[in-house]
Amino acid sequence: MTAPLDQGESATTTALPFTPDQCLRLVVKIGSSLLIDPDGSVRRDWLASLVADMAARHRAGQRVIIVSSGAIALGARRLKLPKGGRASLEDAQAAAATGQIALSQVWADLLSAEGLTAAQILVTLDDLEDRRRYLNASATLDRLITLGVVPVINENDSVATTEIRFGDNDRLAARVAQAASANGVLLLSDVDGLFDANPGRVPDAKLIPRVEVIDASIVAMATGDTASGMGSGGMASKIEAARIATSAGIALAILSGKRLSPLSAFDADGRGTLFTAVKASRARKAWLAGRLTVKGRILVDEGAARALRSGKSLLAAGMTGVEGNFMRGEVIDIVSADGMTLARGLSEYNSRDAATISGKRSAELADLLGYSPRSAVVHRDHMVML
Repeated sequence: MTAPLDQGESATTTALPFTPDQCLRLVVKIGSSLLIDPDGSVRRDWLASLVADMAARHRAGQRVIIVSSGAIALGARRLKLPKGGRASLEDAQAAAATGQIALSQVWADLLSAEGLTAAQILVTLDDLEDRRRYLNASATLDRLITLGVVPVINENDSVATTEIRFGDNDRLAARVAQAASANGVLLLSDVDGLFDANPGRVPDAKLIPRVEVIDASIVAMATGDTASGMGSGGMASKIEAARIATSAGIALAILSGKRLSPLSAFDADGRGTLFTAVKASRARKAWLAGRLTVKGRILVDEGAARALRSGKSLLAAGMTGVEGNFMRGEVIDIVSADGMTLARGLSEYNSRDAATISGKRSAELADLLGYSPRSAVVHRDHMVML
């Protein structure tokens, strides 16, 4: 990687790890406002220019995975539903079911015109949160990619409910990148990238070209607003997607999709925000770090926080409280005294027993539990720092 860029400085193609020679597998996410006009029609000319970009990369040896929004917006137009099909969950599900078949046909036609075969995969949150189903999805993606097929992925909004929804395709793209063993993610958006203030309200807001560490100052720059009002994601979801991707060793960039041939344009001027990847965790730990749902939280004192940062397991003595209802083997977050999430891991105890031993020394645990205690509440081998 090159050195960090100053605010306002343009990246160059040599700084971007998304070219075919550097990135063998690339996930490209397209938002609803780019795919669909406000009247609900597909922006075919723009989409054809994007597919031409993808085809050129495919011929150069890169394999592209598409995460495509737009089904609800497209279906709402066909069904003449109010509020873009989002007036109710039932409307959104009906719009998605109607729009998805039309959206898939558009992708299939445009890719076919470039000599490429499309495959559709619809997923819910559970498909990538459950470890076994995640591995099944990963195997399917790998086989499609090795066959030279272009997977087109969307959330299965026709059956997803609030409890099993990603809610936006930014985080879905990051999780798909993990499952596909991708090297990079491009989030095509209706904005140029991450700014230090809302550019719609602050005229001299500066584009942040490069982010090395996603800390509180970066999170504070995000807002929940979209420029179009058509999609479900905002800058906050893109920051979370960047966290998921980079923690798995995958670079991510946010860039404008308002230009024709947006991938070629990005190659030429690098305008956008690049989130650089950190050293990748092992596959299981990367999957843990990228999870969007947890069953509970364990609160710890500062001594335990220091121990975790030094690579130690979590012991009962360092616990100060337990929140939620979870079983042994389920995913929980470990939270510091100041409310920061330190780590995520698999609990060795259910929530009731974890609460019983909270703050207790190892010598006391057998008497409290009535059985021989485990070596740790969360073992370091089943935990990832966040």
